[in-house]
Amino acid sequence: MNRLKVQKKFWEIILFVFLSLYALTILYPLLLMFLTSLKTTREIFTNPFGLPATFNITSYVKLLTISHYLKYFKNSIVVSLVSLTIIMFSASTASYILAKYDVKGRGALYLFFVAGLIIPIRLGTISIMRMMIGMHINNNLLSVIILSTAVGIPFGVFILTDFIKMIPEELSNAARIDGCTEPGIFRIVILPLLRPALAAVAIVNFIPVWNDFWFPLVLLKDDAVRTVPLATALLFGQYSTNYGLVFAVLSMASIPVIIIYLLFSRQFIKGLSSGALKG
Repeated sequence: MNRLKVQKKFWEIILFVFLSLYALTILYPLLLMFLTSLKTTREIFTNPFGLPATFNITSYVKLLTISHYLKYFKNSIVVSLVSLTIIMFSASTASYILAKYDVKGRGALYLFFVAGLIIPIRLGTISIMRMMIGMHINNNLLSVIILSTAVGIPFGVFILTDFIKMIPEELSNAARIDGCTEPGIFRIVILPLLRPALAAVAIVNFIPVWNDFWFPLVLLKDDAVRTVPLATALLFGQYSTNYGLVFAVLSMASIPVIIIYLLFSRQFIKGLSSGALKG
């Protein structure tokens, strides 16, 4: 018995050391990025991995007062939050129909959504540009929201359909007996049970939407509608670059991603555990 306890303790220590090293590989680049944002451009190249000689916050002052980055952050937040809201609502309702109703062509419709995970949307860039110009929404945040939503829905349907299938049908039947309507069953019975899966969909989709550079570059021309990744790329000049400002922007841009993960992490882990225990 004591031998088993010793072996268990040994493997717990090994696991703790491994996870600690893994966490360090994630946290160290974030810390280095923040420390670099406090250095001058000269110090970044002469002492790239050391602590700053003086904590220079000039880049953050310029970021918040002189530049238009607060506007760019606002644009990115609007695009990300609106896209996530539409993705989670559309994917959850579509997944509920695919999982619980035996409608004609259900399998083909599910494969249609899954195909969205396989086919790169960037292959249709020229056609998308023509479509947005024809709809008169190019150079508008709405065009990026539509594209981000279209890219995110297939993954949401892929995750949520299997998750909804795991929910016992007896719960829905009991609600029907109590006189609950079909939309009411979805809202009262299904949605509360979907929170772990919705958290996974939110986290996985938020990062590519927030970091998307390609379609904002193609569709957004005016300074007033630029997003953070697009505006950050324009900081790299032909002859000189303020690297302190670049790293300050990158540090600020990582904050929403960290906040979203902290808000949904518990539900996200719960969703992963539920999937692992399936069957």
